[in-house]
Amino acid sequence: MGWDYSEKTKQLFMDAIEKKPGTHIGEIENPDGLGEHGSIACGDALRFTFRVERHPSDPLQDIITEARYLTFGCTSAIAASEALCAMIESRKLSPVEALKITNQDIVDYLDGLPAQKIHCSVMGAEALEAAVFNWAQKRGVNLNALGIDIHEHEQEEGRVVCKCFTITEPYLKRKIKELNLRTIPEITGAIKAGGACMSCHHAPGGLQDVLDEVWGKDPIGKKNMAPATISGLPVLHSIEPQVPVVAGTTQSGPAASPGEQLSPFQLVKRVEQVMDGYIRPMIARDGGDIDIIDIKDNIVYVELTGACAGCAGAGQTIKFLIERALKDQVDERLRVVQV
Repeated sequence: MGWDYSEKTKQLFMDAIEKKPGTHIGEIENPDGLGEHGSIACGDALRFTFRVERHPSDPLQDIITEARYLTFGCTSAIAASEALCAMIESRKLSPVEALKITNQDIVDYLDGLPAQKIHCSVMGAEALEAAVFNWAQKRGVNLNALGIDIHEHEQEEGRVVCKCFTITEPYLKRKIKELNLRTIPEITGAIKAGGACMSCHHAPGGLQDVLDEVWGKDPIGKKNMAPATISGLPVLHSIEPQVPVVAGTTQSGPAASPGEQLSPFQLVKRVEQVMDGYIRPMIARDGGDIDIIDIKDNIVYVELTGACAGCAGAGQTIKFLIERALKDQVDERLRVVQV
């Protein structure tokens, strides 16, 4: 089934990929702050840049006037990045004030995110912190003296717990505490650790051992626990993640899992449902339409019609709207080809 995104999330995503006025996809040349989080190999990556209006004497009164991002990821990753930039610019925040924006603020701005997509909001908050750290170095601001502990997240040293996503023990413990993560599925949903080969779940020194070290062992066991929440969103507790992923792949949605084999009929019906329920209404707002010509060997052949036919942005629409939506809501292995 597809993710239950809010209308605001879907609209922000659509506006962003169409590069409508007021959106923030891009990169600032010679930025005052630059931060990155994630990895292309992991399926999600964010490069965040901002520019400030410098105060003549007090760098703590610098104001962020522009914020931009380059995101490789799913619908929620792009929408969360848009939300982050919009909040920063509209509130006229200083870099230090921007640090008060949490992943929960981003989720609230989007009117909620599916629990398995919380890591997209975490990614934005992490990249923001890295960018503020970069700004502070350039402006000579001692963040530690202000009581602000900024971690260079991607370089946070320590024993690697999740090798698939190169997540270290110090980073893992910090996020467990910050996000109140209590189970392995919650960890996977929030920061993706353990979401690939799953060998780190119960290995010595693995995710469960780290959880036990942070919170103490639960003598009853996790299987009998009642449903809890990640950042206010419901999560079903279980020993394994809800959506298994093959190591080395980049899964960004509730794609058919490696163990699930869709029949040709099921695949066609799912594609048609997403086309009719999500993609076609989005395209219709700009006077366009889309026809499915054929589906063969995980390739969906389509024809753009109406205002979208021959549009200069047709390639972006195919890749960032149509193909991403089908990967996100049907099957990660799908590709879309325009005919």
